Amino acid sequence: MKVDELAVSQEEVNPLLEQLIQLPFFRYFTVNLHCDCPFWPDDGMCALRDCSVCECEDNEIPSAWKKDADQVADCDQATQGRPEGLVDRTIGDTEVFGWVENDNPWTAENESNVDAIYVNLLLNPERYTGYQGEHAHRIWSAIYAENCFDDIDSANCDTCVCAERRVFFRLISGLHASISTHIAANYPTERDPWSGDVVSWGPSEVQFQERLGDHPERIENLYFVYLFVLRAVMKAGPYLRNAEYSTGDLEADKESRHLVERLLESESLRATCPVPFDEAMMWRGDEGPQLKEQLREHFQNISAVMDCVGCEKCKLWGKLQMLGLATSLKILFTVDPSDSAALGSTQKPALELERNEVIALINLMARLSESLKEVGMFMN
Repeated sequence: MKVDELAVSQEEVNPLLEQLIQLPFFRYFTVNLHCDCPFWPDDGMCALRDCSVCECEDNEIPSAWKKDADQVADCDQATQGRPEGLVDRTIGDTEVFGWVENDNPWTAENESNVDAIYVNLLLNPERYTGYQGEHAHRIWSAIYAENCFDDIDSANCDTCVCAERRVFFRLISGLHASISTHIAANYPTERDPWSGDVVSWGPSEVQFQERLGDHPERIENLYFVYLFVLRAVMKAGPYLRNAEYSTGDLEADKESRHLVERLLESESLRATCPVPFDEAMMWRGDEGPQLKEQLREHFQNISAVMDCVGCEKCKLWGKLQMLGLATSLKILFTVDPSDSAALGSTQKPALELERNEVIALINLMARLSESLKEVGMFMN
């Protein structure tokens, strides 16, 4: 897909995503911010005000979700597997799939555990927090180096690594570019002279140029990860159409279903991007299954690194976007696209998603879409 074609589709898709993430179903995310770092000793959390996360009050949590509170596990138990179940409900002539509880094979843990909290994402926006320096650098170094991606971003790299590893590097690099874009677009522009607190936020041309403008390959990888996630959303379309978007607010839930349908039926997306990423090209050859398992373990490590982030808000958005990317991987590499019953039917689907996975998937797509919009703003 050409960049100008993607820009046209963005004019339709970005407003839909912005509306979706405002609705109750998509603005509340369950996250555990208190699991220990598995890679190095805990060296404290950022004490800056902008690093903190505002937790939902009990009366703010959708009533339909509170019943899940008794079906949880702690951090250590989260990776040991949990019972799976599917609830089917029929509304009129529409078969609706309820949410299941199962482990995502691409993540290190499941967020439905004892220490998890509900967070209103609208009250905790992704932006610059002041978390930087050696600690922040160590996080990204662990993501790239400890997961065997540090040798890929070198001269003539296409000749020394397989296509699958290159794809994974571009996904991580693209997500990194998206986060950097949001930081540059929401940077402190004024501080209180007495307290030092940020008074206003705005775009920083300097930050954009340093983080992305001087590195066009990072912008290319941002486009790549967006198309990858888009492919996952499109492939899971039948499942998403039949999912249960229930929070107890009937009007808002009806609007959630309506907007999801509009997103999936977007003519500009379907016309300009019929198959933005072909997952059938992955894992071929005798070593395909072994390579898939190896990269899955690498991605689990990457998701586990999020527990080492020393800024609550950075950890929140890091975990959400890693879960969204893991959900995309789960969709693309779990279900055979030739199986007509796999993604949506009146039978139990082969693909089963947790509510939190769908929330993360749609919010990740919205974040990436907003990043592309902001890149266009900076470059024009």
